[in-house]
Amino acid sequence: MRDLSGAYAALFPPLFWSPAMTSSPYVARAIDFLCEHTSSKSRVLALLAHNNGPSSLTAVLTCKDPEHAYEATGILRRALALRDTTAVDGELAALTAQLPHAPAGSLRQAVTRAASGTWPADPATLLMASDPDPDPCDDEPDSPPPGELADHPRLKDLTGKVVRITHLREFHVTDEDALLRAAASRGWEPLPASELGDDDPRDLAGAVITLTEDSDVAGTQTLEDQSSAELLSVEDGDELTDWSTAPVVTRFVHGWRLRHQRKRPEAGEQTPNFAALFTVRHCPCNGEDPECEECGWQLTPRTADLLHAVLVLLADQAYDDAQRLGDQFLPDADSTGWEVFDRLPPLTWTADHRWRRRMARAFDDLATDLARGRWPEPTCTAEEMALHLAIEDAPNYLQDQLEPDGHHTLPEHGDDYSWDSCSDLLFQDHDVLMLFNSKLSGIADPEDPANQSMGVGDLRVSAWFAPFGSHSVRDPRRGFRR
Repeated sequence: MRDLSGAYAALFPPLFWSPAMTSSPYVARAIDFLCEHTSSKSRVLALLAHNNGPSSLTAVLTCKDPEHAYEATGILRRALALRDTTAVDGELAALTAQLPHAPAGSLRQAVTRAASGTWPADPATLLMASDPDPDPCDDEPDSPPPGELADHPRLKDLTGKVVRITHLREFHVTDEDALLRAAASRGWEPLPASELGDDDPRDLAGAVITLTEDSDVAGTQTLEDQSSAELLSVEDGDELTDWSTAPVVTRFVHGWRLRHQRKRPEAGEQTPNFAALFTVRHCPCNGEDPECEECGWQLTPRTADLLHAVLVLLADQAYDDAQRLGDQFLPDADSTGWEVFDRLPPLTWTADHRWRRRMARAFDDLATDLARGRWPEPTCTAEEMALHLAIEDAPNYLQDQLEPDGHHTLPEHGDDYSWDSCSDLLFQDHDVLMLFNSKLSGIADPEDPANQSMGVGDLRVSAWFAPFGSHSVRDPRRGFRR
């Protein structure tokens, strides 16, 4: 546990009243929950976002036991992330039974507010922070006066479309002196030696970033140059970067070559004989008769082999992620190098270590189906998500293979790599993908009206491993591969 009282004082200095403010009620949005501890008490605080002002902190409850405050913060964060009070009912009941009446009531009320996505706020919380220090440090940006907020519009204030472009570029420095000379000619100066580490004593990173607008950066070889473009939409929950309460994250295709090499079967390692497991059926019409009833779609040896390889790879990556994450919430974890769990719907990002290991096993279970000659038909929501990711990754995995291997000796067929057909025929439905749609934030709950009208069923995180009614249950004694 961290004592954050000093950080709060620095980040949220005293507020001042503005004549424009009134006493009318205002609704804010909770974006996080924090706790601070002193020698005599602990407090839980809500971090609120406002449409017309800076973020603010408001007290949720005060208690004597720091462990209680820490547990309360975790419960509130889960309720906020899942938008569901029932998901924390057990934890909430256990904790409130240990708290005095007043903080217990405050916590119950706060959980309801967190799950609703709104929070009542006093108008005073909309005010800009005043700076009590007339001589601020030079390296701290000044807060803009209230009158200048109009120069920093929000996405909803703009009438035209907003396009966000994200670039990923990697440079191999082949001539340090040429790079530094080119950057210096643009007015660049290296950072002082006291600010440079042993890994970059000449500030090559600063020199490269000075020249990144050039098509060819002097003294370097470009290794990677990718761009991503997207239209921002208020309806989808997007916001301009200056106002965004969440980091801007773009996922680029990466790492396939390295991962493929690392995961090649070792010498002598047994691999499934997909040519025998998924025997190719040849029809007398050779696929030329569109009315032929014998020419149904086949899961071919090549398709099965590739899906199997990707599922095993994703399982390994998920086990690695789970080991590093433990029980941490994904948004809180100090890494941007996750392979699997940041690709799942946001409502899963507060899952615990055990849930993540079961998700990793879902990839293995589907791979085992293929290794036994069975179609990888998902038996639960977790397996549906696993198969969606495998089908998404399989084309890139095939494209980036460096050298021929056993895969290329498998018999060819016209249905090879027909990923659209895999998506159409291996699933009962694609309801799980609705969890990525921010407009359907409550769709996971079977009590949600939209869920009921579409017959979606229970997509809450706690139900991801519940078997579908038409499928047999996986053997509970199968354990975990690692």
